[in-house]
Amino acid sequence: MQIGMIGLGKMGGNMAARLREKGHEVIGYDVASQERDVDTLAELVGRLAAPRTVWVMVPAGEPTSATVAELGDLLEAGDLVIEGGNTHYVDDRTRAEALSARGVGYVDAGVSGGVWGRQNGYGIMVGGAASDIERARPVFDSLTPDEGGGFVHAGGVGAGHFVKMVHNGIEYGMMQAFAEGYELMAASDVVDDVPGTFESWREGTVVRSWLLDLLSRALEQDPDLAELRGYAQDSGEGRWTVQAAVDLAVPAPAITAALFARFASRQDDSPAMKVVAALRNQFGGHAVTKAGAADDHDEP
Repeated sequence: MQIGMIGLGKMGGNMAARLREKGHEVIGYDVASQERDVDTLAELVGRLAAPRTVWVMVPAGEPTSATVAELGDLLEAGDLVIEGGNTHYVDDRTRAEALSARGVGYVDAGVSGGVWGRQNGYGIMVGGAASDIERARPVFDSLTPDEGGGFVHAGGVGAGHFVKMVHNGIEYGMMQAFAEGYELMAASDVVDDVPGTFESWREGTVVRSWLLDLLSRALEQDPDLAELRGYAQDSGEGRWTVQAAVDLAVPAPAITAALFARFASRQDDSPAMKVVAALRNQFGGHAVTKAGAADDHDEP
């Protein structure tokens, strides 16, 4: 199918490339990228045949709000907006209502997969009307892994970003557990081969996972993590997950502790937070080196 992709950064650019590889016609726009096909949102809308489908993949907050608002003025009844950034789910409802008044559909899509998504496929979690989801299903099917899975229609508008928020909160906890295990082994006088230990856990153990694969890869590249600062930014979704847990009176001690550990990472150079930084760099390209700052876009 034909789709407009707004935002051609680490995620949006790779998603557009994967869609093209799967045979879709993608018209891309980005305020900064030289890879864009059009120079304005108005030109993008003009290039798309009605009824149009437009995927917004820009940083959460004001960039997304401004983009969706401008699209609301440009699109027509019957068109569809898919918002794929790391948006707070409560904002989805406001945007959907504004677009609905113009007859424009709205789907919120949580996307996971980082810089590896183009090759491996993405996890896509969506919220919205069933008719809107089915209309865009060819795009979702092409973005998710070739072997199947990786997709859920989680509920109405806001549900996609809510479950992606929880997904990222769980990810915080998993990363923190690996990080603390690394620091504990590295601090002992018992374990001689910490990287080899993590490598051995990749097969046959109950903790084997893609995150463990990425950690083993990071330790192979830099066994002492000497090139990284023990600093990890939080993209906002960890905070939202903890706040939702408070609002719903759901105990979430592991996720909450992992969020606070990221705050602690901004004080002293921590071996555990070097592991978290290494994992974020592996799956999301968020490099925090001794020489530079983080490059955060839309992964936790």
